[in-house]
Amino acid sequence: DILDSCITSGSILRLENVPAAEAFIDSVEVAVIGFFETEAAHGYKEFLAAAKQMETLPVALCSEKEVWAKYGIASDTISIFRKADLHQEHLKLSEAKKIDADRLARFMTINNIHYVTEYNQVTAVGLFQSVVKTHLLLMADRGHTHSELLQQRFRDLAPKYAGKMLFVLVNGQEKSNARVLEYFGLKSGDLPRIGLYDGDLDKKWLLAAGEITTERVQDFCDSFLDGELQVRPAEGETPEDKTEL
Repeated sequence: DILDSCITSGSILRLENVPAAEAFIDSVEVAVIGFFETEAAHGYKEFLAAAKQMETLPVALCSEKEVWAKYGIASDTISIFRKADLHQEHLKLSEAKKIDADRLARFMTINNIHYVTEYNQVTAVGLFQSVVKTHLLLMADRGHTHSELLQQRFRDLAPKYAGKMLFVLVNGQEKSNARVLEYFGLKSGDLPRIGLYDGDLDKKWLLAAGEITTERVQDFCDSFLDGELQVRPAEGETPEDKTEL
C-alpha cells in the first residue's frame, strides 16, 4: 500500500522512497510534490499555505535524495506531474523572484491540466503553455441533462489521446467564454458542439452538427491525427483569422 512508505504530515503526504513517489504520481491525473530539503527551506511555509488553498489537488512533500535523483531534482523545487500531456513542470525556488502562497497557488492552478480541463482565464494560460498544441473542445451548457452525458463520454475518451490532444470543457453559460464560441462562429443556442483547435497551424474545425456520439468524436480526432482533417478548409477561415482564444 502507498501509505506503507508514506508518512502523513498534517494532511500532507511525505514520500519516503521512489516506489512511494511513483505510486503517488501514478494514482492521480495531476500530482504536486514539494521537494524541500528541510522545513526551514525558502518557500516551505508558503508551499503548505498554497496546498491548503488547493484542496482538491493531490500534494505531497519529499526530502529523500534518492527520489530527487529519480526526477532530476537538484535543489528545492515544486514539481507538477501531469498525465494529460505527459508533462512535468518544475519551479526551482532559488530562481523564483517572489514567493508567496497566492503566487504558488496560481502556479498550481495554471498547471492543473487534467484529461479534461474546464476552460477559464487561468487554466487557459496552462493550456496554451502546454507542449500539446491541439485542443478538442466540448462547448456545452453546464447543468443540462444531455450535457452531463456528453461530459462523461468526453471524459471516457480523453485518456486515449493523452500526449496528443488536450480535452477542454467550455461552459457556454459563462459570459467570459463568449469569445471562444465566437471564434468557432457559434452562439449559445447552437450548443452543444465539438470543436478542434490546433495552435501550431492556428486553425480550427467543427464537428458537423448532429448527435455527439463517442464514435463521431473519435473519428473526428483520428481524422486530425491522420492528417485528413487538415486538408479540409478550416472552419470559417479568412486570411487574417488569427484571433486568440
